[in-house]
Amino acid sequence: MKQTATADTAMNGRPAVFKRKMSRNEWRDTAAGYLFIAPMLIGSAVLILFPIFASFILSLTDWNFVTGLGGASFVGLGNFIALFQDAVFVKGLTNNFILLLVVPIGLAISLVLAVIINKGVYFKDTFKVIYFMPYISSTVAIALVFQVLFHPTDGPINKLLMSLGIENVPGWIASSDWSLISVMIIIIWTQLGFQTIMYIAALQNIPQQLYEAANVDGASKLYQFFKITVPLVTPTTFLLLIQGLVHTFKVFDLIIVLTEGGPAYSSTIPVLYLYQQAFEELKTGYASAIAVILFLILTLITLLQWIGQKKWVNY
Repeated sequence: MKQTATADTAMNGRPAVFKRKMSRNEWRDTAAGYLFIAPMLIGSAVLILFPIFASFILSLTDWNFVTGLGGASFVGLGNFIALFQDAVFVKGLTNNFILLLVVPIGLAISLVLAVIINKGVYFKDTFKVIYFMPYISSTVAIALVFQVLFHPTDGPINKLLMSLGIENVPGWIASSDWSLISVMIIIIWTQLGFQTIMYIAALQNIPQQLYEAANVDGASKLYQFFKITVPLVTPTTFLLLIQGLVHTFKVFDLIIVLTEGGPAYSSTIPVLYLYQQAFEELKTGYASAIAVILFLILTLITLLQWIGQKKWVNY
């Protein structure tokens, strides 16, 4: 066999490849493997891949799903052109990019809390549970609670501010200037627990010898934080950054319960506008165009992060 392979190699100038037929047991094992993963593959195809492809196709049509497929008419890029001339969509997209600020702010607060809890706090597990509770709580329940807290006249927060002598208290969710800020505060508060837990896990993997060596060299705690802690938790920061940015583009239930996108579209974001166009205005093609734009934006952001992480993430 070796001689034949050598002769074939010399004749063709490349190594010979011998294919071996699969035995019955190997075919059986392969078929069993595909059967085990079939439910997941079918589910992914039906619930994820098919809707994505369908959205791209429907975004090129003017279609109301109530009329059936026969009522669809091809409009090309008409929906996309109309979207960027739609003041509400442009306002929502602007709001969404402003909403991205919650990610770096939340990560900074979470990292500081994680350092404090990890080093100088008793009953660490209790604090972990306390901070993690908002993350696993119902978003609708959280929105209803903050509707009461952020009430412009009878809310506990404004009553406290007025008792402290502050006369011009914020209007919070009733004000077009403060509604988006109110949403941002709630998002930071709900995500804080998960991010803090992740950072605590990352801090516990940092070798203590690094801090001991820094103490011997006379490095301050602030210097150790920025030169040891921050660089060595960058893999976790990168993970939380992707998760946080994606989350800000799909904040739906919180906004629709808390403000319904108002007042005056001040807290509207594209995913909420998508829902309104699809299920209230019944403009399926128009809503699909919004979904495609969101998909492209998230894909671009993720690609930029994967390219940029090579320069700042330390593995």
